[in-house]
Amino acid sequence: MAKQANILLIYTGGTIGMVRDTKTGALKAFNFDNLLKQIPELNLLNCTISSVALEDPIDSSNMCPKYWVQIANLIKDNYEDYTGFVVLHGSDTMSYTASALSFMLENLCKPVVFTGSQLPIGDLRTDAKENLITSIEMASLMQGDEPLIKEVCLYFEYKLYRGNRTTKMNSEHFEAFDSPNYPDLAESGVHLKVSKKHLLKADLCHQLKVRTNFSTDVGILKMFPGISEQLVQAVLNTNNLRGLILETYGAGNATTADWFVKLLIDAIAKGIHIVNVTQCVAGSVNMGHYETSTELKSIGVISGKDITTEAAITKLMYLLSFNFNRKEFKFNYERPLRGEMF
Repeated sequence: MAKQANILLIYTGGTIGMVRDTKTGALKAFNFDNLLKQIPELNLLNCTISSVALEDPIDSSNMCPKYWVQIANLIKDNYEDYTGFVVLHGSDTMSYTASALSFMLENLCKPVVFTGSQLPIGDLRTDAKENLITSIEMASLMQGDEPLIKEVCLYFEYKLYRGNRTTKMNSEHFEAFDSPNYPDLAESGVHLKVSKKHLLKADLCHQLKVRTNFSTDVGILKMFPGISEQLVQAVLNTNNLRGLILETYGAGNATTADWFVKLLIDAIAKGIHIVNVTQCVAGSVNMGHYETSTELKSIGVISGKDITTEAAITKLMYLLSFNFNRKEFKFNYERPLRGEMF
């Protein structure tokens, strides 16, 4: 008989943790101590559920590495006592946090499932209950005495995704997220259908290691027709800049103007790591495929391959904490660490 799962809910803030006062219409924080009373369907799940919240739950627009560390430490401190974790988070920056946690939680052998909602948990047409119930069910899946899922995921509107492969696509629809370059890990319908072949294979030989150092000396520059030399120069001359995500066209293409290439060469010579990611929702950077990206490759720009911008910036912040030399940094950035790229 399979071991019963023991799930810890971690509330960070966001719409899913709010209920509407029926008299005033104002939103107030949900009391997760009364979770089983408010959502009796949870009693049908084959697991036990506990909850904890950040000391000061926040709107996800205020999410930053300080809170990533708090979430990671809550998982670390409770890792031996629970078989899985469900993190309740505002949807706006959920893909950033899920990506960051995937890099922070080295040798993770248990599920960490992020979820949220578009409507508060007490609203008549809320998506919060389904997202919460199924996220807990996903985190509770066992294979013998071990959790079936052993990675950081994101569940929203009937689909479970690899967290560092997601991006928020819609601010109004319940289908708010997508994983454009990697298949869904599971789908919730009449039955839960898990695609086991797409799950990350965990290294069971090593203990969990939580990496909490991040560098915020980074930036994102999106290319657009008519971008000026002054703007690019201002970004690259930002004090203490150590890494830059360059959002280019198509398969990694950018202007070949002499001034642009020279600014990148000078920045790389100063030790700034520049990563090329595509502006396209789906697809991959393939530097050298077109003439307009060949020069970027030749001057040492790093290929982000098919990584999302959310995973690209958090991976950049994470790897900068290791103080790699340029060759080591490029090698580690261009290889998948947690299934975030091919």
